Amino acid sequence: MILNRIPRIRQIFTEIWKVLGALFLWDVIVTAFYFIMPFHAPALPLTLFGTVLALFLGFKSNSAYQRWWEGRILWGAMVNASRSLARASSTFLEGGGAATHDLRRTIILRQIAYVHALRCQLRRQDPAPDVLRMLSPEEAQEGLSRANVANGLLDGTGRRFAQAQRQGHIDTIQQSRIESLLIDMANAQGGMERIKNTPLPNGYRFFPEFFTRLFCVLLPIGLVETLGIATPVGSTVAGIMFLAALRIGDDLVDPFANAVHDVPLSAICRTIEIDLLQGIGDPAPPPAQPVNGVLW
Repeated sequence: MILNRIPRIRQIFTEIWKVLGALFLWDVIVTAFYFIMPFHAPALPLTLFGTVLALFLGFKSNSAYQRWWEGRILWGAMVNASRSLARASSTFLEGGGAATHDLRRTIILRQIAYVHALRCQLRRQDPAPDVLRMLSPEEAQEGLSRANVANGLLDGTGRRFAQAQRQGHIDTIQQSRIESLLIDMANAQGGMERIKNTPLPNGYRFFPEFFTRLFCVLLPIGLVETLGIATPVGSTVAGIMFLAALRIGDDLVDPFANAVHDVPLSAICRTIEIDLLQGIGDPAPPPAQPVNGVLW
């Protein structure tokens, strides 16, 4: 997630320079052809075309931002549920000797491993290094042996609370409360996976890009009689605006792609790790810091 208030112009041009260069070359060709072989440019309804195109781009950008914002809301819910689980574990498993102390610590470490595994899955990365950083190979095996590592870790946490209830460390009411937190996390995970695995409908992806490129092709033809020699500049500037709007939708459509515009999953997981480790008195890493103005 970019933290700078002003977009980085260099990055924008880096992302669209190829299309922009082709657009400028086309504008120059149309302008040169007009002055070498004067022709009467058709009176294209560019205002009408631009209005309709703006609607298409608006639909796409709004849909993409809704996906991005929903992803951020779901991770906010994951932060809250993780803190609540840690607090419930510390409260319900307080006392009882070394057995409950070890169980409480295991639950906390499993939750940290869970959120890191979920982050890696959403980014299509290997979760094993982060899971093994928090858990022993034996403790991590039940999660790493599953296709959905994060879900395997969450299931294992539920089984440990069920075992604690059978051994008398917690009662059924406390177990029910903890199970509701695990359900909240499972629901949030399911929402994240839905966003990751469900692309925008084809119409939202194809038509805005097709009509944007078509509009940029027609633009110098409709402007050349009015702007004359300045057509390449005017047409290219207008093209930049539409291409930038198109690019915004492309950048936001997948909030978990590990790109600069995405939800800062690494920073969120680091926040959870800090809160939970400090809750059990373990040393915690420092908060995640932006790198070149980007919080990952």
